[in-house]
Amino acid sequence: MALPAIHLQEVTRRFGATTAVDKLSLTVEAGEIFGFLGHNGAGKTTTIRLLNGVLAADGGVIRVLGLDPGTQGSQVRARSGVLTETPSLDERLTAVDNLTYYADLYGVPPGQVRGRTAAVLERFELADRAGEKVGGYSKGMKQRLALARAFLHEPEILFLDEPTAGLDPVAAQEVGRMIRHLSRDEGRTVFLCTHNLVEAQRLCDRVAVMERGRLAAVGTPRALAREIGAEMRYTLEVAADQRETARREIALLPAVKYVETADAELTLTLSDREAAPEVLARLLAAKVRVYALTPHESSLEDIYMALHRQGQERGMQ
Repeated sequence: MALPAIHLQEVTRRFGATTAVDKLSLTVEAGEIFGFLGHNGAGKTTTIRLLNGVLAADGGVIRVLGLDPGTQGSQVRARSGVLTETPSLDERLTAVDNLTYYADLYGVPPGQVRGRTAAVLERFELADRAGEKVGGYSKGMKQRLALARAFLHEPEILFLDEPTAGLDPVAAQEVGRMIRHLSRDEGRTVFLCTHNLVEAQRLCDRVAVMERGRLAAVGTPRALAREIGAEMRYTLEVAADQRETARREIALLPAVKYVETADAELTLTLSDREAAPEVLARLLAAKVRVYALTPHESSLEDIYMALHRQGQERGMQ
């Protein structure tokens, strides 16, 4: 059985009296696009630093590609690439010069630097602007160059922090396409930190949600929706002359939280999917002609906010 790309068991990191990461256990499989979500201060950045051996854990076990970042940090960093939220490129230099400088830091053999640099510039669609100073690049181009830099030494894992922050929709879509390609076509593992929940839902195989240094939930968005009982929205189509009857009848059910009228349809919000048969039974008993009851799966944003509310409620208890 192949080793997971990342494994954490009961990992804790404190800063004085503050516990930034609290007994975090998590596994990321090789080749996954794994979303790591949470508000500012939830412990995401600290976790990234622990995984790269920049910080030492106060307790627990960390393995990245089977290595211990605490004692083998240089080996981990040689096999991983990091994109921070701020690219930190030298805008006075050309793209080639930026990459050549970092190739030396990454330990790329001197005889391979020119070929690697040309290859990543081609891969990230910057070859035709390679000789221009980075200060003249658009934000999307700078982000692609930062991705090229992270990929320069052909890492097995990419740690990406807000890779599309501040990009226009076209540039963000381009970066997302590149991330999918790196995972799906090349088998790279991508550990993605983002506040963009729409992007995370579109890109990620699984997500983990952090809340006050603790793991609140982990899984696919669909599995998380079932696990936490996220509210379900349905569109209800009934005979036009019975719409008000339908509204009145289903509003009496405890599991129906909201009923809204939209054009020729009713939109319902139910406490969970188990309430749907109750809705149908109530309408049929009232002799309402039902044409369709269509579910709309909870979005990652719905799930995230539900988990955040639960975390706040636990913190106030």
